[in-house]
Amino acid sequence: MDEVVKIVNDIKAGNIKPIYFLMGEEPYYIDKLSEYIEQNVLSEEEKGFNQTVLYGRDVSVEDIVSTAKRYPMMADRQVVIVKEAQDLSRTIDKIESYVNNPMETTVLVFCYKYKTLDKRKKVTKLLAQNGIIYESKKLYENQVGDWIKRILAGKKYTIDPKANAMLVEFLGTDLSKINNELEKLQIILPQGTVITPQHIEENIGFSKDYNVFELRKAIGERNQLKAYKIAENFAHNPKEYPLVMTTGLVFGFFVQLLKYHGLKDKNPKNVASAIGVNPYFLKEYDLAIKNYPMRKVSQIVGALRDVDVKSKGVGANALPQSDLLKEMLYKIFN
Repeated sequence: MDEVVKIVNDIKAGNIKPIYFLMGEEPYYIDKLSEYIEQNVLSEEEKGFNQTVLYGRDVSVEDIVSTAKRYPMMADRQVVIVKEAQDLSRTIDKIESYVNNPMETTVLVFCYKYKTLDKRKKVTKLLAQNGIIYESKKLYENQVGDWIKRILAGKKYTIDPKANAMLVEFLGTDLSKINNELEKLQIILPQGTVITPQHIEENIGFSKDYNVFELRKAIGERNQLKAYKIAENFAHNPKEYPLVMTTGLVFGFFVQLLKYHGLKDKNPKNVASAIGVNPYFLKEYDLAIKNYPMRKVSQIVGALRDVDVKSKGVGANALPQSDLLKEMLYKIFN
């Protein structure tokens, strides 16, 4: 994120490079940077004749070079943005001659999503020398919560730890998807609001009572009645709570408990990081390791592997989701 801020600040200061090659597995910042350039490098009056958006599937590298070599009309520079440039991955090396001597009056932007250039290649070195290469890397799941807090803080919002963790659990590490949901909340809620699980439930659609967090909590507490009630709700809503996702998350919970049991240093400051959980949920894990000794956790992990295989349709004889969820809980509690 710091690199993104630097690129934006340089553009604001008038330090604009002739080429921006935006690449990597995480499309969110690639989109944000290209949108910023598209909206801010030229004035509205200049854009009509001097801003061109191309798509990798529709053009060749030769087309891009030809467009980039044009001179601007009644402006100091033109902007050429190549979206979905990864569709040109087989021929992208042909840009090398242009990169070696780019037009100073052109700002050429490549949006090269889900892929990266080989850093050993000459074209990559030339891009770094004569322009900007930005690699947008996927965040790890344990980094996404802090990212959500930073994004919201910039908009003058804060978020309850459980609500934050719910977003990460349900939406994963797709920053664009998470940002879309955060923008929905920002439309509805005034600045200064602390976003809560209830806000998530009412406006995004995740139930605060029937979700994987509550199932995990019920299992950790050995609250069988609550766990079976949540499982029944999941069984009635298979699209919202796919069995594979549920078994995978419960399996992950017990793997984390296994790690917790194996830690020599059980200092709370270190445990959350060591087992990969949000510190907000650590009290649930403290209770769970008391309710499930290490030997029992090992047995459950083995049993859940079998349920997980069945949830994927292997050797399950087409058992309904409700039966597999009951089998999973039976093996945990007995």
